[in-house]
Amino acid sequence: MTKESILVTGGDGNIGSEVIRQLWSSKREDLKIVGGVRSITKKKGIDKRLDNHDLIEIEYDNPETVTEALKGIDKLFLLTPTHPKMIDFTSNLVNGARERKVKHIVKLSHIRADPDPDDEPQINITRLHRQAEKIIEESGIPFTFLRPNFFMENFVNFYLTKGQSSIYLPVGEGKVSFVDVCDIAAVAVQALTNNNDGLHSGKAYTITGPEALSYGDATGILSEHIGRKVSYVNISEDDARKAIRHMGMSDWHTNILLELLKLSRDGYLSSISHAVKEVTGKRPIPFSQFAQDYTPAFK
Repeated sequence: MTKESILVTGGDGNIGSEVIRQLWSSKREDLKIVGGVRSITKKKGIDKRLDNHDLIEIEYDNPETVTEALKGIDKLFLLTPTHPKMIDFTSNLVNGARERKVKHIVKLSHIRADPDPDDEPQINITRLHRQAEKIIEESGIPFTFLRPNFFMENFVNFYLTKGQSSIYLPVGEGKVSFVDVCDIAAVAVQALTNNNDGLHSGKAYTITGPEALSYGDATGILSEHIGRKVSYVNISEDDARKAIRHMGMSDWHTNILLELLKLSRDGYLSSISHAVKEVTGKRPIPFSQFAQDYTPAFK
């Protein structure tokens, strides 16, 4: 049996590892899954079912290693880190994919990557993602863009450390249609494996959860499930900037994060999409289910 090879970049990260997990869980014997990672030896976040020979290290700013990683690959899940050189990274991956005759690229993009200029603001990170999308569009390779909203998993990975009782953010009462990483990965898997007759080619899917919640709403739901009071505290953008810098984040990343939080504060991240149901046939995971699933991580 000839196997179709799928390279999942960012295989050691939140989204990439979940895409790999779901590809494995599909038990498709006609698929070969390759995880593109920063370091094979560290294996942080990498699905344990991937042996070393199913992993390949990728240096995004080294075109030679990128082209080598794409050797024999049929489809590419393209995920680049949030980095000032993101456009260069994308160009290297797309050029390598063209050289290796990759048949389909599924890119993890960002909600509002292509907003209505008369209605919605464009910020640096969404502008970069749109530039990256255009590189793919101009390559001639069939593509699918995934544009997810803020991840629910941010609450457990960044906002609320174990045992912490408050979340401090400058987002006011702005509502967000938070989405579970599992749903983003499920859409990615469908685009990668079920594209008969170009079903997903040329599509851009905005991926959200089923409801728009303020951070106060979200912490209320968390409180109900984890058995202790969790509060949201609205802070000023200046205080947030100081706290982020204290964490050691660069000025570039700090500005990216604060722009995103302002987008949330101003209500631009509250729209609800039905893409998860349309593509996967399943309803998106509500925040209450996420809170229940992750209860042990918050205690």
